[in-house]
Amino acid sequence: MARSLAMILAGGAGTRLEPLTRERAKPAVPFGGRYRIIDFCLSNFVNSGVYKMKVLTQYKSDSLNNHLSRAWRMTAFLGHYCEAVPAQMRTGTDWYKGSADAIFQNLNLITDDAPDLVYVFGADHVYQMDVRQMEQFHLDRRAELTVAAIPVPIEEAHQFGVIEVAEDGQVKNFLEKPKNPPPMPGNPKLALASMGNYLFNTDALVREVTADARAETAHDFGRNILTSMFSRARVFAYDFNTNLVPGQGERERGYWRDVGTIDAYFQANMDLVAVEPIFNLYNAQWPIYTHHPDLPPAKFVFANFEEKRVGFATDSLVSEGCIVSGSRVDRSVLSPKVRVNSYSEVSEAILMENVEIGRHCVIHRAIIDKNVSIPPGTKIGVDPAEDKRRFFVTESGLVVIPKGMKVA
Repeated sequence: MARSLAMILAGGAGTRLEPLTRERAKPAVPFGGRYRIIDFCLSNFVNSGVYKMKVLTQYKSDSLNNHLSRAWRMTAFLGHYCEAVPAQMRTGTDWYKGSADAIFQNLNLITDDAPDLVYVFGADHVYQMDVRQMEQFHLDRRAELTVAAIPVPIEEAHQFGVIEVAEDGQVKNFLEKPKNPPPMPGNPKLALASMGNYLFNTDALVREVTADARAETAHDFGRNILTSMFSRARVFAYDFNTNLVPGQGERERGYWRDVGTIDAYFQANMDLVAVEPIFNLYNAQWPIYTHHPDLPPAKFVFANFEEKRVGFATDSLVSEGCIVSGSRVDRSVLSPKVRVNSYSEVSEAILMENVEIGRHCVIHRAIIDKNVSIPPGTKIGVDPAEDKRRFFVTESGLVVIPKGMKVA
Protein backbone atom coordinates (compact mmCIF):
# COMPACT_ATOMS: atom_id res chain seq x y z
CA MET A 1 0.00 0.00 0.00
CA ALA A 2 1.38 3.42 -0.99
CA ARG A 3 2.26 5.85 1.80
CA SER A 4 0.42 9.12 1.24
CA LEU A 5 0.64 12.69 2.50
CA ALA A 6 -1.99 15.36 1.89
CA MET A 7 -0.85 18.95 1.39
CA ILE A 8 -3.92 21.18 1.73
CA LEU A 9 -3.68 24.65 0.20
CA ALA A 10 -5.60 26.97 2.54
CA GLY A 11 -3.79 30.27 2.16
CA GLY A 12 -5.96 32.12 -0.35
CA ALA A 13 -7.33 35.55 0.50
CA GLY A 14 -10.84 34.78 -0.83
CA THR A 15 -11.46 38.37 -1.94
CA ARG A 16 -14.56 37.41 -3.96
CA LEU A 17 -16.24 36.29 -0.71
CA GLU A 18 -15.83 39.71 0.87
CA PRO A 19 -17.23 40.67 3.41
CA LEU A 20 -17.36 37.09 4.75
CA THR A 21 -13.55 36.93 4.40
CA ARG A 22 -12.95 40.33 5.96
CA GLU A 23 -11.69 38.72 9.18
CA ARG A 24 -11.03 35.10 8.16
CA ALA A 25 -9.51 32.97 5.43
CA LYS A 26 -11.89 31.51 2.87
CA PRO A 27 -11.53 27.89 4.11
CA ALA A 28 -12.61 29.07 7.58
CA VAL A 29 -15.92 30.57 6.38
CA PRO A 30 -18.85 28.79 8.10
CA PHE A 31 -20.95 26.56 5.86
CA GLY A 32 -24.05 24.44 6.34
CA GLY A 33 -24.75 25.74 9.83
CA ARG A 34 -22.12 23.97 11.89
CA TYR A 35 -19.18 23.35 9.53
CA ARG A 36 -16.32 25.32 8.00
CA ILE A 37 -15.60 25.02 4.27
CA ILE A 38 -12.31 23.22 4.95
CA ASP A 39 -14.11 20.45 6.87
CA PHE A 40 -15.32 18.91 3.61
CA CYS A 41 -11.84 18.47 2.15
CA LEU A 42 -10.39 17.16 5.42
CA SER A 43 -13.31 14.78 5.97
CA ASN A 44 -12.79 13.34 2.50
CA PHE A 45 -9.23 12.41 3.39
CA VAL A 46 -10.05 10.96 6.79
CA ASN A 47 -12.97 8.94 5.40
CA SER A 48 -10.61 7.71 2.66
CA GLY A 49 -7.99 6.53 5.13
CA VAL A 50 -5.44 9.31 4.56
CA TYR A 51 -4.51 10.43 8.07
CA LYS A 52 -1.48 12.64 7.45
CA MET A 53 -2.45 16.18 6.48
CA LYS A 54 -0.51 19.43 6.37
CA VAL A 55 -2.67 22.56 5.99
CA LEU A 56 -0.71 25.46 4.44
CA THR A 57 -2.12 28.75 5.71
CA GLN A 58 -1.29 32.38 4.94
CA TYR A 59 -3.86 35.20 4.97
CA LYS A 60 -5.99 35.95 8.07
CA SER A 61 -5.34 32.48 9.40
CA ASP A 62 -6.19 32.87 13.10
CA SER A 63 -9.81 31.70 12.78
CA LEU A 64 -8.70 28.76 10.63
CA ASN A 65 -5.88 27.83 13.00
CA ASN A 66 -8.26 27.89 15.97
CA HIS A 67 -10.73 25.66 14.18
CA LEU A 68 -8.07 23.14 13.19
CA SER A 69 -6.65 22.97 16.71
CA ARG A 70 -10.10 22.38 18.24
CA ALA A 71 -11.76 20.17 15.65
CA TRP A 72 -8.94 18.24 14.00
CA ARG A 73 -6.92 16.68 16.79
CA MET A 74 -5.77 13.37 15.30
CA THR A 75 -4.34 10.27 16.99
CA ALA A 76 -0.64 11.01 17.36
CA PHE A 77 -0.10 7.56 18.88
CA LEU A 78 -0.75 6.08 15.41
CA GLY A 79 1.19 8.73 13.53
CA HIS A 80 -1.90 10.61 12.40
CA TYR A 81 -1.95 14.39 12.22
CA CYS A 82 -3.70 17.41 10.78
CA GLU A 83 -1.31 20.30 11.27
CA ALA A 84 -1.58 23.94 10.34
CA VAL A 85 1.61 25.23 8.69
CA PRO A 86 1.88 29.03 8.52
CA ALA A 87 3.86 30.69 5.75
CA GLN A 88 7.44 30.52 7.03
CA MET A 89 9.30 32.27 4.19
CA ARG A 90 11.91 29.52 4.18
CA THR A 91 13.22 30.49 0.73
CA GLY A 92 13.30 34.26 1.14
CA THR A 93 11.19 37.19 2.24
CA ASP A 94 8.18 36.52 -0.01
CA TRP A 95 4.75 35.17 0.83
CA TYR A 96 3.55 32.31 -1.34
CA LYS A 97 3.64 33.52 -4.95
CA GLY A 98 1.27 30.77 -6.12
CA SER A 99 0.13 27.24 -5.40
CA ALA A 100 3.33 25.65 -6.73
CA ASP A 101 5.49 28.05 -4.73
CA ALA A 102 3.54 27.14 -1.57
CA ILE A 103 4.62 23.53 -2.02
CA PHE A 104 8.18 24.51 -2.95
CA GLN A 105 8.55 26.62 0.19
CA ASN A 106 7.45 23.61 2.25
CA LEU A 107 9.40 20.80 0.59
CA ASN A 108 10.93 20.03 3.98
CA LEU A 109 7.53 18.72 5.11
CA ILE A 110 7.55 16.22 2.26
CA THR A 111 11.15 15.12 2.62
CA ASP A 112 10.71 14.71 6.40
CA ASP A 113 7.73 12.37 5.94
CA ALA A 114 9.06 10.63 2.79
CA PRO A 115 5.70 9.54 1.31
CA ASP A 116 5.30 7.66 -1.97
CA LEU A 117 2.43 9.90 -3.09
CA VAL A 118 1.47 13.48 -2.31
CA TYR A 119 -2.04 14.87 -2.66
CA VAL A 120 -2.13 18.61 -3.38
CA PHE A 121 -5.73 19.70 -2.81
CA GLY A 122 -7.48 23.01 -2.32
CA ALA A 123 -9.40 23.69 0.88
CA ASP A 124 -12.23 25.83 -0.43
CA HIS A 125 -14.62 23.59 -2.36
CA VAL A 126 -17.70 21.70 -1.19
CA TYR A 127 -17.88 18.08 -2.31
CA GLN A 128 -17.54 14.47 -1.19
CA MET A 129 -14.84 12.29 -2.73
CA ASP A 130 -13.28 8.93 -1.99
CA VAL A 131 -9.67 9.77 -2.86
CA ARG A 132 -8.71 6.07 -2.70
CA GLN A 133 -10.42 5.60 -6.06
CA MET A 134 -8.37 8.43 -7.57
CA GLU A 135 -5.23 6.88 -6.07
CA GLN A 136 -6.03 3.46 -7.58
CA PHE A 137 -6.60 5.12 -10.96
CA HIS A 138 -3.21 6.82 -10.60
CA LEU A 139 -1.38 3.60 -9.71
CA ASP A 140 -3.08 1.50 -12.40
CA ARG A 141 -1.88 3.91 -15.10
CA ARG A 142 1.63 4.34 -13.68
CA ALA A 143 1.01 8.07 -13.70
CA GLU A 144 3.38 10.69 -12.33
CA LEU A 145 0.55 13.18 -11.94
CA THR A 146 -3.21 12.67 -11.87
CA VAL A 147 -5.53 15.65 -12.06
CA ALA A 148 -9.08 15.46 -10.72
CA ALA A 149 -11.46 16.75 -13.40
CA ILE A 150 -15.18 17.30 -13.56
CA PRO A 151 -17.33 17.20 -16.72
CA VAL A 152 -19.04 20.53 -17.42
CA PRO A 153 -21.36 21.61 -20.27
CA ILE A 154 -19.14 22.57 -23.15
CA GLU A 155 -20.81 25.99 -23.50
CA GLU A 156 -19.67 26.79 -19.92
CA ALA A 157 -16.18 25.31 -20.21
CA HIS A 158 -14.57 28.60 -21.26
CA GLN A 159 -14.76 29.63 -17.60
CA PHE A 160 -12.36 26.85 -16.50
CA GLY A 161 -9.02 25.28 -17.16
CA VAL A 162 -9.96 22.58 -19.67
CA ILE A 163 -8.13 19.26 -20.08
CA GLU A 164 -7.96 17.48 -23.44
CA VAL A 165 -7.51 13.75 -22.94
CA ALA A 166 -7.09 10.54 -24.91
CA GLU A 167 -9.51 7.63 -24.56
CA ASP A 168 -7.52 6.20 -21.64
CA GLY A 169 -7.51 9.52 -19.78
CA GLN A 170 -3.93 10.55 -20.58
CA VAL A 171 -3.65 14.31 -20.86
CA LYS A 172 -2.92 15.59 -24.37
CA ASN A 173 -3.29 19.30 -23.67
CA PHE A 174 -4.33 21.78 -21.00
CA LEU A 175 -6.03 25.03 -21.97
CA GLU A 176 -6.69 27.90 -19.58
CA LYS A 177 -10.20 29.29 -20.25
CA PRO A 178 -10.23 28.46 -23.98
CA LYS A 179 -12.68 30.09 -26.40
CA ASN A 180 -13.20 26.74 -28.15
CA PRO A 181 -12.86 24.04 -25.47
CA PRO A 182 -12.19 20.47 -26.65
CA PRO A 183 -14.95 17.95 -25.78
CA MET A 184 -14.59 14.81 -23.71
CA PRO A 185 -13.94 11.62 -25.67
CA GLY A 186 -17.29 10.16 -26.71
CA ASN A 187 -19.37 13.10 -25.48
CA PRO A 188 -19.31 16.30 -27.56
CA LYS A 189 -21.65 18.08 -25.11
CA LEU A 190 -19.19 17.98 -22.20
CA ALA A 191 -15.63 19.12 -21.49
CA LEU A 192 -13.30 18.14 -18.65
CA ALA A 193 -12.55 21.02 -16.27
CA SER A 194 -9.74 20.84 -13.76
CA MET A 195 -10.88 20.81 -10.11
CA GLY A 196 -7.47 22.03 -8.93
CA ASN A 197 -6.85 18.79 -7.03
CA TYR A 198 -3.68 16.83 -7.85
CA LEU A 199 -2.04 13.54 -6.94
CA PHE A 200 1.73 13.37 -7.56
CA ASN A 201 4.41 10.78 -7.25
CA THR A 202 6.70 12.40 -4.70
CA ASP A 203 9.78 12.53 -6.90
CA ALA A 204 7.78 14.09 -9.74
CA LEU A 205 6.32 16.76 -7.45
CA VAL A 206 9.73 17.70 -6.03
CA ARG A 207 11.22 17.84 -9.52
CA GLU A 208 8.46 20.01 -10.97
CA VAL A 209 8.14 22.61 -8.20
CA THR A 210 11.92 22.92 -7.94
CA ALA A 211 12.23 23.58 -11.67
CA ASP A 212 9.31 26.02 -11.53
CA ALA A 213 10.93 27.93 -8.68
CA ARG A 214 13.93 28.67 -10.92
CA ALA A 215 11.77 29.97 -13.78
CA GLU A 216 9.97 33.28 -14.31
CA THR A 217 6.36 32.06 -13.97
CA ALA A 218 3.26 32.68 -11.90
CA HIS A 219 4.29 29.58 -9.88
CA ASP A 220 0.83 28.10 -10.24
CA PHE A 221 0.03 24.41 -10.72
CA GLY A 222 -2.72 24.99 -13.25
CA ARG A 223 -1.19 27.78 -15.31
CA ASN A 224 2.43 26.64 -15.25
CA ILE A 225 3.12 23.07 -14.20
CA LEU A 226 0.11 21.29 -15.70
CA THR A 227 0.35 23.23 -18.98
CA SER A 228 3.79 21.77 -19.70
CA MET A 229 4.24 18.63 -17.61
CA PHE A 230 1.93 16.51 -19.79
CA SER A 231 4.42 16.82 -22.68
CA ARG A 232 7.29 15.21 -20.75
CA ALA A 233 5.64 12.93 -18.16
CA ARG A 234 2.73 10.55 -17.69
CA VAL A 235 -0.14 12.84 -16.72
CA PHE A 236 -3.72 11.59 -16.49
CA ALA A 237 -7.13 13.13 -15.78
CA TYR A 238 -9.39 11.39 -13.29
CA ASP A 239 -13.10 11.83 -14.05
CA PHE A 240 -14.74 12.88 -10.77
CA ASN A 241 -18.10 11.68 -12.06
CA THR A 242 -16.85 8.10 -11.77
CA ASN A 243 -16.17 8.54 -8.04
CA LEU A 244 -18.81 6.98 -5.81
CA VAL A 245 -18.71 7.62 -2.09
CA PRO A 246 -20.04 4.84 0.20
CA GLY A 247 -23.68 5.47 1.05
CA GLN A 248 -24.06 8.08 -1.67
CA GLY A 249 -27.11 8.11 -3.94
CA GLU A 250 -26.83 8.30 -7.69
CA ARG A 251 -28.27 11.86 -7.72
CA GLU A 252 -25.39 13.04 -5.55
CA ARG A 253 -22.61 11.67 -7.71
CA GLY A 254 -20.39 14.38 -9.15
CA TYR A 255 -21.59 17.18 -6.83
CA TRP A 256 -18.81 19.76 -6.56
CA ARG A 257 -19.18 23.46 -5.88
CA ASP A 258 -16.64 26.23 -6.01
CA VAL A 259 -18.07 28.55 -3.36
CA GLY A 260 -15.75 31.39 -4.34
CA THR A 261 -18.42 34.07 -4.75
CA ILE A 262 -21.17 35.21 -2.41
CA ASP A 263 -23.92 34.03 -4.76
CA ALA A 264 -22.30 30.61 -5.29
CA TYR A 265 -21.77 30.25 -1.55
CA PHE A 266 -25.41 31.14 -0.86
CA GLN A 267 -26.74 28.72 -3.48
CA ALA A 268 -24.60 25.86 -2.16
CA ASN A 269 -26.09 26.42 1.30
CA MET A 270 -29.58 26.47 -0.18
CA ASP A 271 -28.81 23.13 -1.86
CA LEU A 272 -28.71 21.60 1.63
CA VAL A 273 -32.25 22.49 2.71
CA ALA A 274 -34.16 20.67 -0.06
CA VAL A 275 -36.33 17.72 0.97
CA GLU A 276 -34.11 15.44 -1.12
CA PRO A 277 -30.86 17.42 -1.37
CA ILE A 278 -28.38 16.63 -4.12
CA PHE A 279 -25.68 17.10 -1.47
CA ASN A 280 -26.54 15.02 1.58
CA LEU A 281 -25.06 15.75 5.01
CA TYR A 282 -26.88 12.80 6.55
CA ASN A 283 -24.80 9.99 5.04
CA ALA A 284 -23.65 7.99 8.07
CA GLN A 285 -21.09 6.15 5.95
CA TRP A 286 -19.33 9.39 5.00
CA PRO A 287 -19.63 11.81 7.94
CA ILE A 288 -18.45 15.41 7.78
CA TYR A 289 -16.31 16.08 10.83
CA THR A 290 -16.10 19.39 12.67
CA HIS A 291 -15.90 20.96 16.12
CA HIS A 292 -18.78 20.09 18.44
CA PRO A 293 -19.54 22.90 20.90
CA ASP A 294 -21.16 22.02 24.23
CA LEU A 295 -24.58 23.51 23.56
CA PRO A 296 -28.15 22.45 24.35
CA PRO A 297 -30.51 21.17 21.64
CA ALA A 298 -32.38 23.58 19.40
CA LYS A 299 -35.68 24.75 20.86
CA PHE A 300 -38.94 25.90 19.26
CA VAL A 301 -41.32 27.68 21.61
CA PHE A 302 -44.80 29.16 21.75
CA ALA A 303 -47.83 27.63 20.13
CA ASN A 304 -50.16 30.59 20.43
CA PHE A 305 -52.06 30.17 17.18
CA GLU A 306 -54.60 32.88 18.02
CA GLU A 307 -51.91 35.57 18.18
CA LYS A 308 -49.89 33.93 15.33
CA ARG A 309 -47.05 33.56 17.80
CA VAL A 310 -45.82 30.14 16.77
CA GLY A 311 -42.19 29.05 16.68
CA PHE A 312 -41.47 26.72 13.76
CA ALA A 313 -39.02 26.05 10.95
CA THR A 314 -39.65 24.43 7.56
CA ASP A 315 -37.14 23.13 4.99
CA SER A 316 -34.30 24.45 7.16
CA LEU A 317 -31.12 23.40 8.96
CA VAL A 318 -31.22 24.47 12.61
CA SER A 319 -28.06 23.93 14.67
CA GLU A 320 -27.64 23.26 18.37
CA GLY A 321 -28.21 26.09 20.82
CA CYS A 322 -30.77 27.85 18.60
CA ILE A 323 -34.08 29.21 19.89
CA VAL A 324 -36.91 29.90 17.45
CA SER A 325 -39.33 31.81 19.65
CA GLY A 326 -42.77 32.53 18.27
CA SER A 327 -41.38 33.14 14.79
CA ARG A 328 -41.23 31.50 11.38
CA VAL A 329 -38.09 30.22 9.67
CA ASP A 330 -38.27 28.84 6.12
CA ARG A 331 -35.59 27.55 3.71
CA SER A 332 -32.80 28.85 5.92
CA VAL A 333 -29.59 27.73 7.60
CA LEU A 334 -29.10 28.61 11.27
CA SER A 335 -25.69 28.20 12.89
CA PRO A 336 -25.30 27.54 16.65
CA LYS A 337 -26.69 30.01 19.20
CA VAL A 338 -29.04 31.85 16.84
CA ARG A 339 -32.18 33.34 18.35
CA VAL A 340 -35.19 34.45 16.31
CA ASN A 341 -37.71 36.36 18.40
CA SER A 342 -41.49 36.54 18.21
CA TYR A 343 -43.47 37.60 15.15
CA SER A 344 -40.41 37.64 12.89
CA GLU A 345 -40.15 35.96 9.49
CA VAL A 346 -36.85 34.56 8.19
CA SER A 347 -36.73 33.04 4.71
CA GLU A 348 -33.90 31.96 2.39
CA ALA A 349 -31.32 33.23 4.84
CA ILE A 350 -28.04 32.13 6.38
CA LEU A 351 -27.69 33.19 10.01
CA MET A 352 -24.27 32.53 11.48
CA GLU A 353 -23.30 31.90 15.08
CA ASN A 354 -24.71 34.11 17.82
CA VAL A 355 -27.03 36.13 15.57
CA GLU A 356 -30.16 37.51 17.20
CA ILE A 357 -33.21 38.62 15.24
CA GLY A 358 -35.44 41.02 17.16
CA ARG A 359 -39.23 40.94 17.19
CA HIS A 360 -41.32 41.83 14.13
CA CYS A 361 -38.39 41.56 11.72
CA VAL A 362 -38.49 40.37 8.11
CA ILE A 363 -35.27 38.79 6.80
CA HIS A 364 -35.25 37.51 3.21
CA ARG A 365 -32.35 36.39 0.97
CA ALA A 366 -29.67 37.51 3.38
CA ILE A 367 -26.43 36.29 4.92
CA ILE A 368 -25.84 37.60 8.43
CA ASP A 369 -22.37 36.87 9.80
CA LYS A 370 -21.49 36.11 13.44
CA ASN A 371 -22.32 38.27 16.47
CA VAL A 372 -24.87 40.54 14.80
CA SER A 373 -28.01 41.73 16.57
CA ILE A 374 -30.87 42.85 14.31
CA PRO A 375 -33.09 45.44 16.07
CA PRO A 376 -36.87 44.87 16.34
CA GLY A 377 -38.88 45.83 13.29
CA THR A 378 -35.95 45.69 10.85
CA LYS A 379 -36.69 44.66 7.28
CA ILE A 380 -33.87 43.19 5.18
CA GLY A 381 -34.29 41.88 1.64
CA VAL A 382 -37.59 43.72 1.17
CA ASP A 383 -36.59 47.17 -0.12
CA PRO A 384 -33.59 46.92 -2.53
CA ALA A 385 -32.84 50.64 -2.46
CA GLU A 386 -32.81 50.75 1.33
CA ASP A 387 -30.67 47.61 1.49
CA LYS A 388 -28.05 49.10 -0.84
CA ARG A 389 -27.93 52.26 1.24
CA ARG A 390 -27.20 50.37 4.45
CA PHE A 391 -25.55 47.06 3.55
CA PHE A 392 -23.40 45.14 1.08
CA VAL A 393 -25.67 43.81 -1.70
CA THR A 394 -24.66 41.52 -4.58
CA GLU A 395 -25.81 42.09 -8.16
CA SER A 396 -28.50 39.44 -7.64
CA GLY A 397 -29.89 41.36 -4.66
CA LEU A 398 -28.45 39.16 -1.90
CA VAL A 399 -27.82 41.17 1.28
CA VAL A 400 -24.67 40.45 3.32
CA ILE A 401 -24.11 41.82 6.84
CA PRO A 402 -20.50 41.40 8.02
CA LYS A 403 -19.35 39.94 11.31
CA GLY A 404 -20.09 42.08 14.37
CA MET A 405 -21.77 44.92 12.44
CA LYS A 406 -23.82 47.30 14.57
CA VAL A 407 -27.18 47.55 12.80
CA ALA A 408 -28.98 50.77 13.73
